[in-house]
Amino acid sequence: MNGLSLREPQVLGALAAVGLCIGGAVAWYTMRKRPSEEELEKARREELVKSGRIIDGTVIDISDLTPHESGRPNGLRLILYKYEIAGVVYECSQDVTLLQEHVDIYDCRLGFPCSVRYDPHRPVNSIIVAENWSGLRDTANSVPIRRPPRKTRVTAPYL
Repeated sequence: MNGLSLREPQVLGALAAVGLCIGGAVAWYTMRKRPSEEELEKARREELVKSGRIIDGTVIDISDLTPHESGRPNGLRLILYKYEIAGVVYECSQDVTLLQEHVDIYDCRLGFPCSVRYDPHRPVNSIIVAENWSGLRDTANSVPIRRPPRKTRVTAPYL
């Protein structure tokens, strides 16, 4: 018989090498550092700031839940907003609990316009606040306000 036997050194060496490669891959997969939920959310915000499109939206509401209500140690702070793309209205919320140094939810003006960054391939994937970008606006005036006409000064004639 001219075939290779499982007892030959070449076959045993190849099987050992394959076993080591598979074992190494399994060890790496189980021991690697997985990103936390906060790291994944930060990466999502960074990607939307970098490549997301901007559209007008409206701040609908805010929600501030205590640690007891939310079941999270830091509580939960949400900004609820809506926007429309191609006739579809999206109502979303963004957890801004970890962005407290960048946004105070109590300064948000409800019913006011905002800018929304969204993923054009998945329009429901959107944000209104990130570490280095904010779609929140200070005022809702989209056109300049007319100032009252200047009062003409009445001067007394010289005597």
